[in-house]
Amino acid sequence: MTHLLHGLRCATCLTLNVLWLDPVRAVVECSECSQTAFIITDPDEGRTA
Repeated sequence: MTHLLHGLRCATCLTLNVLWLDPVRAVVECSECSQTAFIITDPDEGRTA
């Protein structure tokens, strides 16, 4: 299941509205130039001491 990321531009090819989020693989991919980026989350984000 992938989701189109509206309003965002690929940093490599600068094309608008071509980025797809795949939350299962934790990847964002450009459908124009095939550039990929991994999503890294911080497990401590949002925690309070």
